[in-house]
Amino acid sequence: MPENPLPLKSAANDLLPPSLLAKLDRMELVSRKIFRGRMKGERRSVRKGQSVEFADFRNYVPGDDLRFVDWNLYARLDKLFLKLFLEEEDLHFYTLIDVSESMNFGTPSKLQYAKQLAAALGYIGLCRSDRIKIEPLDPVVAPSAPVLRGRGQVWQMLEYLNQLKSSANVPLADCVKNFCSRNTGKGVLVLITDLMDKSGYETALKYLVARNLDIYVIHVLSQEEIDPDIQGDLKLVDCEDSDIAEISVSQRLLDRYRRTLATYIEQARDFCSRRGIVYTMTSTERSVDRLVSRYLRQRGLVR
Repeated sequence: MPENPLPLKSAANDLLPPSLLAKLDRMELVSRKIFRGRMKGERRSVRKGQSVEFADFRNYVPGDDLRFVDWNLYARLDKLFLKLFLEEEDLHFYTLIDVSESMNFGTPSKLQYAKQLAAALGYIGLCRSDRIKIEPLDPVVAPSAPVLRGRGQVWQMLEYLNQLKSSANVPLADCVKNFCSRNTGKGVLVLITDLMDKSGYETALKYLVARNLDIYVIHVLSQEEIDPDIQGDLKLVDCEDSDIAEISVSQRLLDRYRRTLATYIEQARDFCSRRGIVYTMTSTERSVDRLVSRYLRQRGLVR
């Protein structure tokens, strides 16, 4: 049985409100792939190992450990069989958070939403003794990201997330390449981003695919971006590179914008699907509770 949810200081309530903790405490992170961990954790692996729960027999092969021979079976059948057991293993779980200026947009901001989601997933992993690492896509801050393990480090995770802020705009591909060069462990990776990069997101995702990680992309958009409520003559300034565009907003323009956005989302979903990446688009209006317990559970990240 899981322990009672960890009591958290009030400063962390906006990231992990008490109402969410009891639900998260009953979940665990899941990998679609089999990875060989460094330490034994609390999850069952489909790979046969040497733990306390019996799984199957196989024929003895010279060189096998005689401690695992079933001598009672040998006495009855005059043949040597080795006992196999279910192995428990830990999971490497990475969360990459886009901290570009565009993530500051919306109410709540996309960055705040990303931090809440990272906190929820990180809490699930820490409660199951998975190895958790949360990194901002920032070449300066990312190398100092701590590797966390165990329920006792939940508060350290929340303190780290609370201090994350938007930073200089660096191409997504450069940040992901930097991550891949510093982190060699296999496991599950969740990328939380708005995919707003004028140089494109495709190269960044290809870097992750080459690492043979179990990849999830959470595409976060604010409701103001999905359904903008604007009108009249406007001057728009790009928050990342200060590009200026003067527009006259009409219903026809808004309809065209929505069609363009729908096409962009569909292209991102298709790009990910063809490369074995699980893609989920979410609005900041959707609660993190609902996203994790319903949508990410349906997509196999949690159970």
